[in-house]
Amino acid sequence: MRQAFIGVDVGTSSARAGVFDERGTLLATARHAITLWHEAGNVVEQSSSEIWSACIAAVRAAMTESDLPPSAIAGLGFDATCSLVVLDGGANALTVSPSGEARRNVIVWMDHRATAEARAVNDTQDDVLRYVGGSISPEMEIPKLLWLKRHLPSTYHGAGHFFDLADFLSFKATGSTARSMCTLTCKWNFLAHEERWSRRYLDRVGLGDLALGDYARIGRQIVAPGTALGAGLSASAAQELGLLEGTPVGASLIDAHAGGIGTIGGRAKTGGPVEVRKRLAYIMGTSACIMATTSEPCFVPGVWGPYYSGMVPGLWLNEGGQSAAGAAIDHLIGSHPAYKQAVEAARTEGLDVLGYLERRVVSRFAHLGDAARLARDIHVLPEFLGNRSPYADPESRAIVSGLDLDVDIGAMERLFVAGLCGLAYGLADVVDAFRAHGVESELMVISGGAARSALVRQIMTDTTGLTVALPETPEPVLLGAAMLGAVAAKAYGSIGEAMTSMSAMGWSSTPTGTEMAAFHQAKRRVHGLMRQLDHASRAAMRDAGGACRP
Repeated sequence: MRQAFIGVDVGTSSARAGVFDERGTLLATARHAITLWHEAGNVVEQSSSEIWSACIAAVRAAMTESDLPPSAIAGLGFDATCSLVVLDGGANALTVSPSGEARRNVIVWMDHRATAEARAVNDTQDDVLRYVGGSISPEMEIPKLLWLKRHLPSTYHGAGHFFDLADFLSFKATGSTARSMCTLTCKWNFLAHEERWSRRYLDRVGLGDLALGDYARIGRQIVAPGTALGAGLSASAAQELGLLEGTPVGASLIDAHAGGIGTIGGRAKTGGPVEVRKRLAYIMGTSACIMATTSEPCFVPGVWGPYYSGMVPGLWLNEGGQSAAGAAIDHLIGSHPAYKQAVEAARTEGLDVLGYLERRVVSRFAHLGDAARLARDIHVLPEFLGNRSPYADPESRAIVSGLDLDVDIGAMERLFVAGLCGLAYGLADVVDAFRAHGVESELMVISGGAARSALVRQIMTDTTGLTVALPETPEPVLLGAAMLGAVAAKAYGSIGEAMTSMSAMGWSSTPTGTEMAAFHQAKRRVHGLMRQLDHASRAAMRDAGGACRP
């Protein structure tokens, strides 16, 4: 009987499951939607019980499609967004919501309610902040916990468990309260290189009580990703998922980091050794992460990390990112007057609207890279949710320059291409920051939904000057999660061994040429001018005597 592994990925809008064999071949996949609540004040919430139910539905559907018996599943792993889950001592949901609804017990990663709290944490200038690029983000968990303590003290003090979402999933599967070194190091300020929490830091930010009970509420036992948890699947979880009790479950990863594990160690078609320290992982979904690994810690201002063993065990991780990537393009296109017309036209051709726009755009150019010229006179700084890195400015906002009164699909195409260019220039800013601080790369492996776009890949290539490669698997994030199960099951001795055995490189591209490089350099100068304008406009309004935003 063939041996298989399941990876479960919880993103911003859905839970997905993938079944893979020992070589990383995708056998089946399934998806189940989850609810996202948006409220005023940058509030974004979810329900952990609904998320777990979506995981159950996705795993069962994937197993049905695979036509494998439960006995064929040798292990499974979970990854998820870096969202905060709050439970009481009996593992029941505690509301994190101003609405008071108990089921709304997850503060989603993209929730920026804790911007003031992040600012207060940064004002301490504690040495711990060196390991988040010098400035903590409101997307991280310490500011969110401080917000709860200030604004929902009954929830904060009544909580028995504060989980990163990925660790909540492994807890639901096994009953183990062990946390992943990935989640705590990258999002909770755990100092993995010293194997400790900083009590001084927690005291300084006003969360010293989290140290009670040997840090039981936030993580007393911290283990490497892929570590087998407890006795494997509990009886109740096994019954819900349709798998066997005791099936090994590996300690989890953040979703982008699972994508990194599923891509950067892939075998090259030419064979030969793989050097992950020369590869960037770029995972592009609702948001985007740009990750690099090094042997020694590299401190890059405005870039999260360096995190010891934050992704690849034994190596340091630097994590850049863009808070809005796919979400930025969706918002740009969805707000255009021609959107409804484009959706209807796309439907008749059996395409989604972005695929339809790309087909129209690239059909007009002999060389794919030249399609960027459509955005010559329109420019987008796509920071709808602020700048994650390298400027670490959560209060920055998007700017569009060059709009006219055209409302046809042609105008929409130009805006679409300008948005893709804007994202590429944000990526290039991070790559340049890496290079300036000793993080060198030769290849960027791109994954996520937008990685399927040849136009996206070419614009990224022409902007950064890097060779851009696609992983062989169509589902690298799910594969990374499945690798956790493979390591927990001892099918492979380490994450590194699983990466080289279960993943491989597919298609790759190279830059179009010097002429397009010069074109993008010119647009990047405009991109920088728009950033200056955003900063100056906020300063002007502060000087006028009012806050820029409520």
